[in-house]
Amino acid sequence: MPALVCYQTALLLRSRRWLPPLLLYTAALLIGVRGGEPVLDSLGYAAAVLLPVAAWLTRVCVTGEPGAARWCAAAVAGPVAVHLASVLAALLASTALGTAGAALVAAVGDPHGGDRTTPVPLPPAVAAGLAAAFACALLGTAVGALCSRPLLRGAGRAVPAAVLGSVAALVAPVSPANAAAAALVEGSRTATVAPPLLPCAAAVVVAAAAVAAACAAAARRG
Repeated sequence: MPALVCYQTALLLRSRRWLPPLLLYTAALLIGVRGGEPVLDSLGYAAAVLLPVAAWLTRVCVTGEPGAARWCAAAVAGPVAVHLASVLAALLASTALGTAGAALVAAVGDPHGGDRTTPVPLPPAVAAGLAAAFACALLGTAVGALCSRPLLRGAGRAVPAAVLGSVAALVAPVSPANAAAAALVEGSRTATVAPPLLPCAAAVVVAAAAVAAACAAAARRG
């Protein structure tokens, strides 16, 4: 499996199809993250905008391999392993982006609460931001896995579904991504740091179920 993930990651990097999601995430950070803003608020924003980027990267990884090459890899390692490796490569890329975003926020954000006077310890705040970013990356990966082949093949249906799924995962009150970002915003209001561990655990479960469904479909159609 590690070799397959490395192979899928190399395919992603060589394809340059990662560039539009990267530009989207960079533009979102440049627009929404400003120097001197409360660090927890900015970390929550950086985590939230990662979700649609993660969904996009997942679709890029799942659909980026040429058909003949994918069939050859599936014949050797099995369709489930190949599909899982492509999803994991997308998750790794999304997590790397989320880490870079959290580092940027830590560098320019104000380590105080929303009142601008109560100090907020920066290392725990960044750790909470990384946890929220990971939860959003997981939910975005889940959306991308459900809105790509083999479950949805045509871009005419898959892309709108991914957009709607990303929006729903961000705004639905029961969404772990919504809860993770909201925990940071609430922490900024009260100048306290509470790592969103429960939303992260829920995101793991949701992502695992979504990827398992996609891999099961890949096995049936493999």
